[in-house]
Amino acid sequence: MTRREKQLLEWIEENPLISQQELADLAGITRSSVAVHISNLMKKGMILGKGYIVQKNNYAIVIGGVNMDIFGRPYNPLIYNDSNPGQVRMTFGGVGRNIAHNLRLLGSDVKLITAFGEDMNAQKITKNCIDLGIDTTNSLMVPNGVTSSYLFITSDDGDMELAVSDMEIYRYLTPDYISSKMDIINNASICIIDTNLSEGAINYLAQYCTVPIFVDPVSTTKSRKLLTSLGKFHSIKPNRMEAELLTGIKITDEKSMKKATKYLLELGIEQVFLSLGKDGVFCANKYESALLPCLKTNLVNATGAGDSFMAAIAWGYLNGLTLTESTRLGLAASSICCEGKNTINESLTIQAALTRARIDMKI
Repeated sequence: MTRREKQLLEWIEENPLISQQELADLAGITRSSVAVHISNLMKKGMILGKGYIVQKNNYAIVIGGVNMDIFGRPYNPLIYNDSNPGQVRMTFGGVGRNIAHNLRLLGSDVKLITAFGEDMNAQKITKNCIDLGIDTTNSLMVPNGVTSSYLFITSDDGDMELAVSDMEIYRYLTPDYISSKMDIINNASICIIDTNLSEGAINYLAQYCTVPIFVDPVSTTKSRKLLTSLGKFHSIKPNRMEAELLTGIKITDEKSMKKATKYLLELGIEQVFLSLGKDGVFCANKYESALLPCLKTNLVNATGAGDSFMAAIAWGYLNGLTLTESTRLGLAASSICCEGKNTINESLTIQAALTRARIDMKI
């Protein structure tokens, strides 16, 4: 969408019955020029028919990482420099993909923008997304590229011992490529990003994305990419260490926790969901704040809890929940996730999450 088209669309949204001559007068251009812009907006599906009925699509767009996760666990104590009998498994992963998957389980329409290599892993992940109902048609296919993968080995009791990540492919998600997808991004109801994207791509989205951006910082190292655009995001979900890096404030108690959160809000972020691990989540906006405890959970596997939390708070925003309700829903989704063996718990549904969160809402 061009800058002029965006301007005209904003005026049409404010007054769907505005005439082309009135638009021309506001823009300082001829009525015939307005007609051309209106025609282009209709071709792009941004407005529908007479009366300039604006097309609002209630889908979420997720821009971030997909991985083929490969993990090994020996049957006995790990012996270095040797072959260890054990189990090797492959699963679909990546923060962006996991969030998209959880959003589908919650019933939301989702489009995923990521980068795929030209390999078998890309085919497998794409097929899985299609089966889930995740639209990947706007993702980049890199000729001769290698799809992102994450290889890790645990000890016999399940603790991480060693890992190698191959995520070079995300450098191809350049600002130029992102700019070619801005129409589909800005026609969504929400945009969710992770920091597997380059700093340049993140900064471009922060400047040109017109829908609320929810950010998952992913890690302390990758969260550094957010610093130059930090105040332009709608919502952010850092953990304690990520929040310390983003604010420069050491979080040691309730006072410092609130100080760090206030710093983020004063930059311009509208909602902060500060994950405190076993101590729950501190959520805040300009009008309210709350420290909510984790829910009672039959813990099986905590991997992926943050991804399910992000999906749930995004669902909460899309469906008009308050800050506290969204946080409770996120904690409920995380609780359900942790009761499954895998990163994604397929038993997660919006009704199950609402029930566990004790939110009375008709679906």
